[in-house]
Order: sequence, then C-alpha cells, then structure tokens
Amino acid sequence: MRIISLVPSITLLLCDLGLEDVLVGRTKFCIHPKEKINNIPIIGGTKNIDINKIQALQPQLIFASKEENIKEQVDALKKQYKTIIFDICNLEDNYSMIEKIGKLTNTEKQAQTIIQQTKHNFDVFKQNNKASLLPALYLIWKKPYMTVGKDTFIHALLEQLGVQNMFAHQTRYPIIHNLQTSYFDKCKLVFLSSEPYPFSEKHIKEFQTQLPNAKIILVDGEFFSWYGSKMLETPTYFQQLLEKINID
Repeated sequence: MRIISLVPSITLLLCDLGLEDVLVGRTKFCIHPKEKINNIPIIGGTKNIDINKIQALQPQLIFASKEENIKEQVDALKKQYKTIIFDICNLEDNYSMIEKIGKLTNTEKQAQTIIQQTKHNFDVFKQNNKASLLPALYLIWKKPYMTVGKDTFIHALLEQLGVQNMFAHQTRYPIIHNLQTSYFDKCKLVFLSSEPYPFSEKHIKEFQTQLPNAKIILVDGEFFSWYGSKMLETPTYFQQLLEKINID
C-alpha cells in the first residue's frame, strides 16, 4: 500500500496507526511526529498541491480534507487515484474518520484503541470539571480579526472545554471589524490561537487594551483543531488550561 496524506492531523494519525512505512507523501505542514515524517517526501502545501510530485509517487490511496484542501485540486486527484475526503465538524465525525481509516488500512484494532481511549479521556475530563460557560472569543487571525462559527471543529472543542463560543450564532469563520462594541462587554475569555495566525505574548497587551474585562490567554491551536489521534492529548491540555484560567 502507498498512501499520501494531504492533512497534517491525518498524517499524525497514520503514524500512530503504525503506517509510516507506507506513507509516501505529505504536505510541508505535516510536522508530527517529527521522528517519523522527516524522510517522507513533501508534495507541497495543503492548499497548493504539486500534482506532478504526487503522480511520481504513484499512490494507491490519498486522504484529504474538505476544510484544509482546495476542492479543484482534490477533484483532479480523484480522477486518477482513490481519494477519501473527510469533513470533520465534531468528535463523532472524528471517531468515524479514525474508524474508516482503520478499515481502509487494515489497522482496525489500533484505530478502535485510539477511539476508545479518546472517549475515555474526554469522559474523565468532563467528570472532573463543571461547565462554567464563560463567554469566550477564539481568534484564529489578526488582519482582519477572525473567529469561529458553530459549524467548525474548533467550536465543538470549545463546547467540550465548557465555555460559550460568542459566535455560535454564526457559521464558518466570521470577521470581526471592531472589538470595542457593546457586544463584547460580556466577553470573559479571549483565546489567541497559535495557528493559523501565530499569536504570541506580544499580542496580549493589544487585546487587553481593547477588552479590559476579559482574560487573554494564548492557546495551542493543535489541541483545538488537529482531529485524529491528537485528540488523545486534548483533555489533559484542557485540564491545564482550566487551571490557568482559574489561577491567573
């Protein structure tokens, strides 16, 4: 079997399923697990796939994402190769994806282990934490400011964390033109994600000035948006995040 992954989180999942030896192509954003992917050829970015490189690698199976890849590019691949496209909006979609990949790659047992352990980890997290439902703003971009709507995987993870997404009434990735309106008076938390825009410590003061009553926290975007086996670690990260929210 020869597999190409066009999705960073799926590349990680394939390696966690023990399939790194049949993974013949990845994107430049497929950076985990570092020790296993370094020698796997890069076929471009998630949104600028090099079709010629893919053809040279002669894959039997390609994994893509509706969210991360360009439809026209994936459609072109579908004409030549078996291409599976996932649309992951919540944890149930995530479990279905892991199960399907397990069946397609003869790693069903390993896939089920990941699914069951992930469910267990989230159950334990929920048992130990009461939902505070603090109004929260999750920012993914700076110029312009962009956040997440109700039909995104990040929104589903904010629900798991137990906070209230302030843009749950909208879809996709709403643009915010002005943070200093009365709507944001109720904002208690602002999460500045590490990806796709690399928010860092230097941005905290900027947002604190505009939202003086909110707690501004840098978060690792991978734990909110990398579905697949990465979700095994998310409940532990969420526990640490809640402790930070309560302590700071």
